[in-house]
Amino acid sequence: MGKTVFLMVCLMLLFMYIGDAVAGPDGMVTAFWMACGMNFISYFFSDTLVLKQYRAKEVNQQNAPELYNIVARLAATAQLPMPKVYIIPEQVPNAFATGRSPKHAAVAATQGLLDLMTLTEIEGVLAHEMSHVRHYDILIGSIAAMFAGAISMLGRSTKSASDNTSQNTQRVGIFGVILAPLAATVIQMAISRTREYKADEGAAYLTGHPEWLMDALTKLEGYSKNYRMQRASRQTAHMFIVNPFNGLKGISNLFSTHPSTEDRIAHLKKIKQTLK
Repeated sequence: MGKTVFLMVCLMLLFMYIGDAVAGPDGMVTAFWMACGMNFISYFFSDTLVLKQYRAKEVNQQNAPELYNIVARLAATAQLPMPKVYIIPEQVPNAFATGRSPKHAAVAATQGLLDLMTLTEIEGVLAHEMSHVRHYDILIGSIAAMFAGAISMLGRSTKSASDNTSQNTQRVGIFGVILAPLAATVIQMAISRTREYKADEGAAYLTGHPEWLMDALTKLEGYSKNYRMQRASRQTAHMFIVNPFNGLKGISNLFSTHPSTEDRIAHLKKIKQTLK
C-alpha cells in the first residue's frame, strides 16, 4: 500500500507543479482536483482501462475450459478468490494480471500464449500471474501504468511551452523535455525487479514444477525478441510476464522493468534443487 500512496502523491504534486507554472495559484487548485480525479480513476478503474487497451475479452468455463480450469485450480491451491479470466486477441505470447485486490483481480493471456505453449507451460505462466495477485503486486502495477501515461501526457502537452519566453512557461517546457522521456525510469523505480523473481518463485512452489515456467520463459523470450505485440505500450510493459519490447536494442531498452530471462531461469533452477 505504501508504494501505491507514494505514486498517487507524486502524481498530485506533478499536476500541481504544472498548474502553478501555467496559471499560478488558481491553476494549482485546478490541477489538484484533476489529480484527485485521476487518482480515483486509477485506483478503481485502471484494470478496466488496461484490459480495454488490449481489447481483452472475458471468458468462462464454457468457451475457454482449459484456460479457465487452470486458473481455477491455481486459485484454489493458492487459497485466492477466482479472478476474472481474459483472452487478448494477440498472436505474440504473453500474459499479465491486474486489479486492485485479490477480490477484484483479472488474469489475461494472449491467444498466442494459448496456441504456442503446452498446457504445463501455460500453467507455469498463469501461476506466475497468480503469484502477483497473491503478493498484492497487481494494484501497484496498474496504477504505475496510469502514472507513466500521465507523465507522458504532461510531457507532450508542455513541450510547446518552451517556445514562450516567460519564466513560467519555460519551466513547463523544461518539464516536458526532460521528465517525459523518463517515464520508463519512473516505472522502473516504482516497480522493483525483485517482484518478478518473487512471482517466479511463487509460481514454482504453487505448481511444484519450476521447469514449467522455465520452459515457458525460454519460449517467451524467443518470441518477444522477434515479434512485437501490436498494441504494446511502454506505460504497461512492466505488467507483462516478459517485456514486450525485448527485441529493441540500445538506449531504447535501457530501462527494462524485468530482470533478464537468463537470470530468472537460473533462479528457478536453484529453486528446483530445493524441491527435489
